[in-house]
Amino acid sequence: MKYLEVKRDLESIKNLKTKDVDLYDKKLIKEKADVSDLKEYAIKDQLVHRTYFQVSLAELKTYQEKFEFIEDNFDFLQDWWHVDQLMQFLRKKPIDFNYAYNKAKEYIKNDNPFVRRWGYVLFLMDFQKNPKYAPYILKLFKDDDAYYVEMGEAWLLADMAIFSFDQVYNFLLSSGLKYNILGKAIQKMCDSFRISDEHKEQVKAIRDKIRDN
Repeated sequence: MKYLEVKRDLESIKNLKTKDVDLYDKKLIKEKADVSDLKEYAIKDQLVHRTYFQVSLAELKTYQEKFEFIEDNFDFLQDWWHVDQLMQFLRKKPIDFNYAYNKAKEYIKNDNPFVRRWGYVLFLMDFQKNPKYAPYILKLFKDDDAYYVEMGEAWLLADMAIFSFDQVYNFLLSSGLKYNILGKAIQKMCDSFRISDEHKEQVKAIRDKIRDN
């Protein structure tokens, strides 16, 4: 599929929404379309950005190949705070935790803040549901000056709290991370419908202590 062809197809869809792009992409995936031509336009034209990633990743067979593709295209994650959407394109294949964890240890050191964000939010691919992974994931958290990385860390902490509350609660008290991250995590926990009122009151009660630290 040539860039201009894909661009024309997408622009022809009235009131284009993400679900429309997904339907279009599913059609390309079914047809085994080659979207490599979109690569050079993926940064300049956000209209084809999702299609480039979604179709390309769907055509790769193993999760290792998918991670390698993402790494080869790290430059195209620049200014794409929706990098968490990559999770949607990877979920169909079970991913080994140790493999993902070792990758994340590299990603969170990357100069690109959106790659660092990816290093955290990739654990939202159901890994956060298993309490046995929590101690390892919590070791990855560190201070970061980039807003979208902070938000990614806060989001992951809040989701982990649904399944591993005690571990996250203790982490909030002892981690020493700056309040920009922990405060956002507490707010997300308090906004969550999946966290009990009792747990919300517990984290609210330590908010001032964490801020003072």
